[in-house]
Amino acid sequence: MHKHPELSYEEHWTSDYVEQALRQMDGIEISRPTKTSVLGIIRGAHPGRKVGLRADIDALPIQEDRDDLDFTSEIDGRMHACAHDAHAAMLLGAAKVLSQNKDHLHGEVYMIFQHAEETPPGGAREMVATGQFNNLDVVFAQHIMTTLPVGEIHIKSGPVTANSDIFNLTITGKGGHSSQPENSVDPVIIGSRIVSQVQDIVSRLASPLDNLVVSVTNFHAGTGAENVIPQTAKISGSVRSASKEMRELAKEKLEAVTKANCEIYGAAYDLDYTYGVTAVINDKAETSKVRETLTETFGADRVKEMIMMMGGEDF
Repeated sequence: MHKHPELSYEEHWTSDYVEQALRQMDGIEISRPTKTSVLGIIRGAHPGRKVGLRADIDALPIQEDRDDLDFTSEIDGRMHACAHDAHAAMLLGAAKVLSQNKDHLHGEVYMIFQHAEETPPGGAREMVATGQFNNLDVVFAQHIMTTLPVGEIHIKSGPVTANSDIFNLTITGKGGHSSQPENSVDPVIIGSRIVSQVQDIVSRLASPLDNLVVSVTNFHAGTGAENVIPQTAKISGSVRSASKEMRELAKEKLEAVTKANCEIYGAAYDLDYTYGVTAVINDKAETSKVRETLTETFGADRVKEMIMMMGGEDF
């Protein structure tokens, strides 16, 4: 899978590979909830809960620069740089073990190979919309983290990842000559003020105890000519939050800052604010059960309390 990375919604080779691997195992019911996702169901011999195990399978538009590995990506500009190939491999391993132990299994296990985790709003919404997972009692997932020491397992209840939203702003002013700025409406000046002031949302409008990050990641303006004030400026970025209240505060204030600055100088604007994936919030009771099992299996010294990440995840 690492040699054949595929981007979101394009996981045709990957999903076919997963399906064929599951078909080599005994007694797994296989379906394709979407074109590039796979579901395998193992029904145990005894009654019990319906439990989902989820792995994402898409890759990223990144060039792998290693040529000393026998599994280096064979597709230019594509790489499994976020470990989804590892997640899928581990779930295939779990499927093999569980399929060999159906006689001891209580309940049903849904092995969910999910597409398009990397592209908001994410493939999980499409899969949920099929209705095939409505009756699950609980779903579990895990994620490889290269920032953690090998052998440690980090887990926590409550918020684990953040709400992840994006914004795209176009400011339309009036172009002109740099020697006569009074005859123009400069979108660079307006955009610069907006970039500076949106940081006040985090530092002055939200509590230091609230998890909120507003990052401007793109600012494009100008024609390349040093003596021309451009007509437009385009700004985009991301907003990460840990609660519904902070999510709405950031959106509201971003709009307010944009409107105020554009009105001062007489510019028009178009702000597109897109809600992405919502925060992952782990169930307290289920997390406690998993923590207990991990501790019994691996020892208390290897099970650590996880620190919430501001990254996004559509699990």
